Amino acid sequence: MPGSPYTDLDRPPLSAARLGRALVAPHGPWARLELRAETGSTNADVAEAARAGEPEGLVVVAERQTAGRGRRGRVWQSPARAGIATSVLLRPGEAVADRGWPPASPTGYGWLPLLAGVALVEAVTRLAEVDAGLKWPNDLLVDGRKCGGILAEAVPAAEPGQPPAIVLGIGLNVTLRAHELPENPGGLPATSLQLAGASATDRDPLLRALLRALADWYDRWRTAGADVRECGLHEAYLRSCDTVGRRVRVLLPGGGELVGTATGIDPDGRLVVRAPDGEHRVAAGDVLHLR
Repeated sequence: MPGSPYTDLDRPPLSAARLGRALVAPHGPWARLELRAETGSTNADVAEAARAGEPEGLVVVAERQTAGRGRRGRVWQSPARAGIATSVLLRPGEAVADRGWPPASPTGYGWLPLLAGVALVEAVTRLAEVDAGLKWPNDLLVDGRKCGGILAEAVPAAEPGQPPAIVLGIGLNVTLRAHELPENPGGLPATSLQLAGASATDRDPLLRALLRALADWYDRWRTAGADVRECGLHEAYLRSCDTVGRRVRVLLPGGGELVGTATGIDPDGRLVVRAPDGEHRVAAGDVLHLR
């Protein structure tokens, strides 16, 4: 049938009912799940909901994004049902007594996209059985090619002095074919799980595994009062990070660049780079891995 989501058997549609039953729980972080056939940007949708007062736990999933965004304003989009495009709403500055979560200090919010990167690597490695890692801060690499990415955005509170909400957007190329891949995103060639020979490319279990891993790490981080060493996040990120130990060129937001060896990740989530003029701590920038 023309226009049916079942015309491409490699790309069956997701089911909002099944995902909701599997992921939404009274005492879990995911309170409500919306599945949209098409939207401009799941991050924009969740940010709008945050500004309207939506509580923590909203998950928006799109079968197709027409104006998805990556870091530094890059476009992130793919054919319908060829990937995962999802965004979640977090309010880490609010205490949650029944879960034992104290309010997290905004100084720790920079770890949330890195936390999402660890969850994405865990889900992809476990289900798809591919060699996955992270390019700092949160590009998913599979066989050295970009297969996914994360965009975190802060939404200011309506009341002055209140902590912002955080929107975490995650995109993953699942069944994109070679001619459908975006060109050279962030200086890296792109790939998809299918092109990388993944053992599983069914988006339903992949999305469930991703959101469950994200919920688990968020719970650990909140319970530990956002202490990344106590909850194990710092160690887990280092295990997943392909950038540490490499020679890198960092394109800095102001237009400059830094060349050196990435030696670690500091407690604030910044990349530590040893250059000829000394040690630098990079909070934002595009990293290129050098041979």
